[in-house]
Amino acid sequence: MRNPGAFVAAGCALAYTAAKVDLALRGELGLPGFPTSAETTRDFEGSIALAQWGNAAVGLAVAALAITLTHPRGGLPLRLASWVGATLIGAGVAGFALRAITDPPAPAGWATLAVGALWVASWIQATVAHRHLAASPTNRA
Repeated sequence: MRNPGAFVAAGCALAYTAAKVDLALRGELGLPGFPTSAETTRDFEGSIALAQWGNAAVGLAVAALAITLTHPRGGLPLRLASWVGATLIGAGVAGFALRAITDPPAPAGWATLAVGALWVASWIQATVAHRHLAASPTNRA
């Protein structure tokens, strides 16, 4: 299998997407195990559902980007985009992990953090593996 970490990263992106679809349908902010306060929800300007649908769309785009890491083409621009994605996802996971230290979440929150950590680790592995995949003599045109 070429670059299995890419498939794991895509699966984690789809889990994020599913969570955002669920929250969009319920009109709620946050992530599973990390609800927002009533004040934050009340003060939110715009449509919560629309914002969550937008997040779900980002999740699908990120899953597609992860799958592109299974193909040797793309080179440096693909890996740069991938590193940006890994950095942004990692920042989000780190932020929720810090929140968990001061405000321990429900069990679903710990599961969300575990999926997030797996997502970041697999994304990094897939990006590094893509470089080796692209450099393989059998993959050169």
